[in-house]
Amino acid sequence: MNEIKDNTVRVVFVSLLLDLLAFTMILPLLPALLDHYKEIEKGHGLYSSFLGSMYSFLQFLGSPIIGALSDIYGRKPLMLLCLIGISLSYLLWALSMNFGIFVLARFVGGISKGNISLSMAVISDVTSPKTRGKAMALVGIAFSIGFVVGPMIGAFFAWISSGNREGTWYVMPALFALFLALSDLFFVAYYLKESLSLKHRATTLAKGLSGAISYINPIDLFQFNGVLNLNRQDQQDLKILGRAYFIYLFIYSGLEFTLTFLTHHTFGFTSMQQGWMFLWIGLIMAILQGGWVRHIPPNRTKTIGELGLWLIIPAFMCIGIATNVQMLGVGIFLFAVCEHYVSTAMVVTCMMTLVTRIGPEHQKGAITGIFRSLGALARACGPVVASTAFWCIGSATTYLTGAVLLTLPPLILHSMRTL
Repeated sequence: MNEIKDNTVRVVFVSLLLDLLAFTMILPLLPALLDHYKEIEKGHGLYSSFLGSMYSFLQFLGSPIIGALSDIYGRKPLMLLCLIGISLSYLLWALSMNFGIFVLARFVGGISKGNISLSMAVISDVTSPKTRGKAMALVGIAFSIGFVVGPMIGAFFAWISSGNREGTWYVMPALFALFLALSDLFFVAYYLKESLSLKHRATTLAKGLSGAISYINPIDLFQFNGVLNLNRQDQQDLKILGRAYFIYLFIYSGLEFTLTFLTHHTFGFTSMQQGWMFLWIGLIMAILQGGWVRHIPPNRTKTIGELGLWLIIPAFMCIGIATNVQMLGVGIFLFAVCEHYVSTAMVVTCMMTLVTRIGPEHQKGAITGIFRSLGALARACGPVVASTAFWCIGSATTYLTGAVLLTLPPLILHSMRTL
């Protein structure tokens, strides 16, 4: 039985890795893609839309509903549906002769991105509270590798097409992303075993349409009203975790999003320099995930999460006061060590581990879906607010204000009981 569970965790790891490689490789290509569509549309059309925020907003809409449906119909059918949608999004990208089709591709990809919350639910199904932390750390490793290798693949495609940005130069990276997505689809279809037994499945989607609305209504999301059979203490713990996670990701994602503005417009970083920057950040993150987070004792998860939230604050303070490349280098080093090294490795992994310990087994899909949806809502709103602040009040004020506000999540998390 343990062998089957270990194999399931490995399958989830490989699936997430393939998915994240395809997802992150587009990041270095986005500036060139937007310039390409701006040129062919003469500055009109949908060019000015916030693609990153739209993608996250669609995850916010889709993740909790997909998670709740998986509690009824099983994890694997919904996982396959998500992966089909993701594959379709890359096919549309390859066929995107205009910006409208590219936006449609991002729309389909965003609404199909519930596979990540489903992966968390699968791990929750096949692990015990004592072993869940180690399994969740493997998810963190998949993210680390994905965010290291994926952007470098994208940078490679950007480099080979740098001398020829005419026509359909983007088709090759789009087809490579499609290849990765289809590989993920067939891999999951063949190797992933259904992790949610029939006796643990929910029977209804929380009273039909009204229940479905509770999965996307922000007020209901923060209250976790879409989850049935919660006792008062569990609901209170989820609300505290949800608030801390949302505020943290709202501020973090906004400041992270504007980092490329700062390095490019203020300090003149090229795409290759930014690629190397993300490479080193990701390598440090991967080392920590593999070397330490997996060994956090279950009774220390909350404490380590709080510590990680406190340690990310100096990174943004240093970046905010940087006035030259040398000072920026110190800030980016701290960003690598404290932000990704500590933040994603410690905070996200610890919070996801905590949330999977709460609530009845047949509601794990809904719980993780709502939690991921809160994160997606934060990632949708944070970049818009931070970008507006960046251009209106300047980078220093934006980063220093964000650093002060980042004191709120650890204070909120501290009020929660130890699980």
